[in-house]
Amino acid sequence: MQVTPSQLTELLSLFVPRGLPVLITGRPGIGKSDIVEKVAQLTNHELLISHPVVEDPTESKGLPFPSPDGRTAKFLPFGHLEHALNARRPLIWFLDDLGQASQAVQAAKMQLLLARRVGEHALPPNVTFLAATNRRTDNAGVSGILDPVISRFATVVELAPSIDDWAAWAVEASFPPELIAFLRFRPDLLSVQKTSRDIENTPSPRSWGFVAKTMPFLPEPLKHISFAGSVGEGAATEFISFLQIFRELPSPAAVLLAPDTARIPESLAALYAISAALAAHATEANFDRVMIYVERLIAGGNSEFATLLVRDSVRRAPGIQNSYAFIRAQSGSLGEIIRGE
Repeated sequence: MQVTPSQLTELLSLFVPRGLPVLITGRPGIGKSDIVEKVAQLTNHELLISHPVVEDPTESKGLPFPSPDGRTAKFLPFGHLEHALNARRPLIWFLDDLGQASQAVQAAKMQLLLARRVGEHALPPNVTFLAATNRRTDNAGVSGILDPVISRFATVVELAPSIDDWAAWAVEASFPPELIAFLRFRPDLLSVQKTSRDIENTPSPRSWGFVAKTMPFLPEPLKHISFAGSVGEGAATEFISFLQIFRELPSPAAVLLAPDTARIPESLAALYAISAALAAHATEANFDRVMIYVERLIAGGNSEFATLLVRDSVRRAPGIQNSYAFIRAQSGSLGEIIRGE
């Protein structure tokens, strides 16, 4: 069953406090680990991340240690197992890339996942398992997960990228507005299935994140080279072309200076660009001017972009909700449009 990032966050926030294990599948780089980290914060859990792909089966049951008389031996826990056994506060034990682990390591996890113990060692009730894996079709070295291991999880869900969820997160993370506008214009480039085994990147939320990090400091001649290495040449070329459209728009400062006469673009690409750019410059102090432009967008039949502009403005600067212009707009019929109702 496919879920969006927001649905997965809500699901895990309900399962984790009840100690129910969940297995998350999906393409590489779409944010599985980030969501688990966010849920740990939301549910006030410590996060312990293990990578079974580089583990030995002994790491799941401990090392044998002889008794003083030399006639018997016990398994002594170490590493992450010892950490979990001694957990005093709520803990998420996250098994990342579980599908890449050997069958021997997966089998060693089965007793921990279901019986919550290994040998004489029992996990405390405040430890909850979550796991993630790529799919066998993702060229990620996944040979599969043993059926008895899969059955240990309360539910198995497949995470699917969502442009709305990604854009909301990117706005809050202060990603460059031109990147957010581009992926809203071309949402099919947010995550692309890799079809070859060549040593190259394809678009994914993770790889676009690297584009966002490098944009501020790269000189123009190197941008296409770097972006192509992050998301592939085709996506990088389209993004570079979109940046040219972005640069040719009226500056946000010019729009805010004369919002009642500033030009409203006609092409979809430019509308995505101007709404993202203006939202990045909106504040509680100038939001009355932003709303003048919003009203003109709505009057011109571009209510979708008016909604995006207002939502992004509030995500970047929550104090806008206290402005007179925002309160006035919410109380009237305009409020339904900017809320997207």
